[in-house]
Amino acid sequence: MPQTFHLALLIHAHQPCGNFEHVLEKSYDNSYLPFLQHLEEHPRVHLGLHYSGPLLTWIEQHRPEYFARLKKLVQSGQVELIGGGFYEPILVSIPPEDQFEQITRLACYLETHFGARPSGAWLAERVWEPQLPSVLAAANVAYTLVDDMHFLAAGFEPEELFGAYIAEDRGKSVWLYPGQKALRYLVPFGKVEDVITYLRDAASVHPGGVAAMGDDMEKFGVWPGTHDHCYKDGWLSDFFAALERNSSWLNVCTPSEYLASHSPLGRADLPTASYTEMMEWVFPTRVRQRYHAVLQEFTSRPEVLAFLRGGSWRGFFRKYPESNLLHKKMLRVSARIAAAAASACPDREKQAAQLSEARDLLLRAQCNDAYWHGIFGGIYAPHLRTDPARNLIRAEAIADRLTPGALAPRLEMLDYDADGANELLFTSPEFQALLKPGDGGAITALDFRPAATTLVNSILRRPEAYHARLREAAGATATGAVSIHEQTRVKEPGLERFLRYDRWPRHAFRILIFDPSRTQADFETLELREDAGFAGGAFSVKNSSALTAELFRADTLLLHGKAEGSAQKLLLFKHFSFNPSPNGFEVACEIQLKLKEPLEKPVAVGIESIINLLAPAEPDRFFERVRVALHAPLSEGFWVAPIETVSESEEGFERVYQGSQILAVWRPPLTAQKAWSARLVWRLESF
Repeated sequence: MPQTFHLALLIHAHQPCGNFEHVLEKSYDNSYLPFLQHLEEHPRVHLGLHYSGPLLTWIEQHRPEYFARLKKLVQSGQVELIGGGFYEPILVSIPPEDQFEQITRLACYLETHFGARPSGAWLAERVWEPQLPSVLAAANVAYTLVDDMHFLAAGFEPEELFGAYIAEDRGKSVWLYPGQKALRYLVPFGKVEDVITYLRDAASVHPGGVAAMGDDMEKFGVWPGTHDHCYKDGWLSDFFAALERNSSWLNVCTPSEYLASHSPLGRADLPTASYTEMMEWVFPTRVRQRYHAVLQEFTSRPEVLAFLRGGSWRGFFRKYPESNLLHKKMLRVSARIAAAAASACPDREKQAAQLSEARDLLLRAQCNDAYWHGIFGGIYAPHLRTDPARNLIRAEAIADRLTPGALAPRLEMLDYDADGANELLFTSPEFQALLKPGDGGAITALDFRPAATTLVNSILRRPEAYHARLREAAGATATGAVSIHEQTRVKEPGLERFLRYDRWPRHAFRILIFDPSRTQADFETLELREDAGFAGGAFSVKNSSALTAELFRADTLLLHGKAEGSAQKLLLFKHFSFNPSPNGFEVACEIQLKLKEPLEKPVAVGIESIINLLAPAEPDRFFERVRVALHAPLSEGFWVAPIETVSESEEGFERVYQGSQILAVWRPPLTAQKAWSARLVWRLESF
């Protein structure tokens, strides 16, 4: 009698912290609810379900009846709930104590609400590093799932991937399922009969084995075209029915059910990896383009593709410095909270309550979506960047209140973003500002603490590999239900017109010295052709205190790529000061220019502000309690232009407002006899 073949499905549902209410409602109506309804109609289909903490808490509050239906499926044994990090962090990117708390928090939540503590864990974005077995084992996780690519990169043959393995680190072990990429693409985008053929063929070669698949529930109803495909056209119902019809040779089981009756096939010592698409997305644009071309060249050579692993998830910190800065703030806040917990406090009960609040804010800020970008990932979504930033501002303010002496204004000189150069970090009860001498002496981040608002919060407009595809599509749209990785959709025609690329990171108080014939239109289209050294070069710190800093740079002025006049050096001083004001504070940047010899041609000078108060015309994404007033005495006025990116998302290419660039402009009468000064002041108020 032939041995039964097994299918272990692990379906993952997640919504980022800070996502829009209407997105959660639509996802629930189009995917989460109908998926569960169809599962209820096919009781012989057993599978594992993973819901992230942010999604579970939303469902608990807004759709509590869903919990009752889900609990019934759990109690019947049809559904196994899978654990993981509560707020869906990339585990390898957060501190060890936070890894443990994220996992145990979700395990406790599931046990409380559904009566069973999970034995498995979902890895966010299936990001694996070799130290994870000890991390997972410490939190009592018995198994997890990664991709077949993880195994192939370790030297496994494709025919070895129809079972489970043991991964070990420092004597601690965890079971590993290899998820089949072929199934990820067949379900639900292939024909149901093709899925069954794939499983039958695998069963004939691997009797008693298992084919595992882990993928998003959103592909069953949220991704473009999939709601009609899965539910109106009946794909999911047909799929579940086909699985039941083939139960004579196919056992559709939960992950734990298979492990309970089988032994591991051996060890799996896997390298750093994620799913195939992620390891391509992480590459810098030009490298990604070359890598993609190589992948295409060897599409028909799977034995070669196994050796093309791509990059590692941590590469996003290099590709997107905005992500790196947010990540380093998260690590700093985690350390600040730990230090506050160790400090003496006369009211231990109050301290514990405040620390618990700070810890929850920190863990929320570890939600992975704002730290990366591919088709998924939210580094280009301002509201998703804003949520972790807001939570970290609040958490760090709590830690300061619990740390003796931390409420006085202070200045720290440290390598905040781990790039090998020191920054100046100013902190007071009203604000925190990060000044980066190595990047034009600009302010990289400015937090208004009373409103828990980060004000710069923009992003560099940079070439992305998919921009070439957008130009080729030139407004064409895709139809039907195909894999999200194979689509070219646009949310509005003519998006290629907005493909502009910044010369400098979108930081505040950058000095732009340019030809006075340039106009506001040139500023908007990034054609000022400003001097590069003074705009983005390194400044030296002359002196600093808790609320002030003076920087300078001496360099030859270059416009249009050539020296002006006799290559006379210009000396530029930047003086920053931070002062409290009613209901807020002020930050002022005063500049002073000195020449030894006059320039042959006049120049214009601008001090640039970058401010993001979220979308200007949307009712669900603006700051209600913040006012920013700009003052630039004796300037000729302000040039204002939107910062808009064109990025790829699940629903297609979209234009996203990333804040405003505002240039205070002067046309100074520069002479060698007298220094010239200008001043820009931001006044921030909460109300």
